[in-house]
Amino acid sequence: MADPDMSSQSGGHDVELFVETPDYDLICTICQGVLRHQTCPCCRKPVNQSLIFVMFKLSKVIGRLKIKCKNKIRGCPHTLALSEQYCHSMSCLFELIPCPYQGCRAQLLRRDLDAHARHCEHWSQPCHMGCGTVLSHRTQAKHNCYRQLRHEYEARQRNHRAIAAALQRKMRRMQSTMADMKRQIGLICESLEVMDELEEVEEEDLGETSGSFSSSTSSS
Repeated sequence: MADPDMSSQSGGHDVELFVETPDYDLICTICQGVLRHQTCPCCRKPVNQSLIFVMFKLSKVIGRLKIKCKNKIRGCPHTLALSEQYCHSMSCLFELIPCPYQGCRAQLLRRDLDAHARHCEHWSQPCHMGCGTVLSHRTQAKHNCYRQLRHEYEARQRNHRAIAAALQRKMRRMQSTMADMKRQIGLICESLEVMDELEEVEEEDLGETSGSFSSSTSSS
């Protein structure tokens, strides 16, 4: 059987892909493949517009023909309409695809992708819990969203308690300073009151002394 991937380069559909041998009238005399030309296989000119409808009907007939999956050589047992070939290839478990992880050059069957991913050294994906951490096989086993979030929460709690304690100490210092200022103001006020009383006493004493002196002078 010809390489399935090479049939797309030959111009027509590879006859060996079909479950039953296609009608001879559907086979191109140039490429020996089942017709799918948009140009004449002989002169390579576009098909006459008047024949477009006929070509469309013909392509519908050809599209309904049953073919074997192009991956039959790799083990795919499915048969399908020719028109479904592309859709089937996008989900065929026997399709050969590259490893999707950046840096890995492995080529493998789609069915083997999950098994390969479990051991691929280039495997990586975001944490399924939604924390945003991109994990590899090496870091996945150690990663614990709950533990990490708990540690972050506890660190924030310690930080908040430290800030609260610092504010409390600052408030106590301010309260102590204010109490000292009140005591000093009280002492100043008491000192001023004493000074006022002394001044009043001195004024009274001066008044009495002046009165006594005036009386003694008059008597003389």
